[in-house]
Amino acid sequence: MTQLADLTWPQAARLGAAGALLAVPVGSTEQHGPHLPLSTDTDIAVALAGRLAGQRPGVVVAPPVSYGSSGEHAGFAGTLSIGQAAVELVLTELGRSAAETFGHLVFVCAHGGNAAPARQAVARLRAESRHVLLWMPTPRPGPDLPLPDAHAGRTETALQLALTPGRVRAGLAEAGNTAPLPRLMPAMRAGGIRAVSRNGVLGDPAGASAAEGARLLDQLAADLAAAVEAWYPQSPVNPARKPS
Repeated sequence: MTQLADLTWPQAARLGAAGALLAVPVGSTEQHGPHLPLSTDTDIAVALAGRLAGQRPGVVVAPPVSYGSSGEHAGFAGTLSIGQAAVELVLTELGRSAAETFGHLVFVCAHGGNAAPARQAVARLRAESRHVLLWMPTPRPGPDLPLPDAHAGRTETALQLALTPGRVRAGLAEAGNTAPLPRLMPAMRAGGIRAVSRNGVLGDPAGASAAEGARLLDQLAADLAAAVEAWYPQSPVNPARKPS
């Protein structure tokens, strides 16, 4: 995997000139219940960007954007939110700067609270003729995978167990509010997650396993690779060619 932080500027220039794609993981620093680390969203985004680089030639992985719009998690210690306006500005300016070297940019965003400002940033960058894609993971149920839950439940617990099991406090895992998200949204809009869940969990981490997380990661990585291929097709001759 080629990481931007490891390169010199001449190396970055050569990769950019060859049509390399810059993948920027976008996450958050926010509570994920009493059992998962604050970096969970960022960890997932970094892992998926790395998977993309491992599956597709000509991908450079940028350092992650580790702060996001997490105001809904206010009241839980450790949450650091920069708000929607700041996220939009950061991603817009980052995209403009990246375009000086890389003609192709994908934001791999694993925090739902960033969705609206990220979409706005990408719309502005595209209006400025930048070639940019926003991709957000959408776990899907399968024959041996449960329905995904909203926050710090079985889905994210399984993913983190697959990534860094030593950072999961399994003995502290407990169910939160397991009501369907649409039913919770009015109270959450008024008072954030604290208004509907005392422990910050929306779902139930019970039953999560590293094997389940690995299958989810495979599914999401395949979805990301397919989305990027549809947006920026590889050439059999030059995998990093510019699209027509």
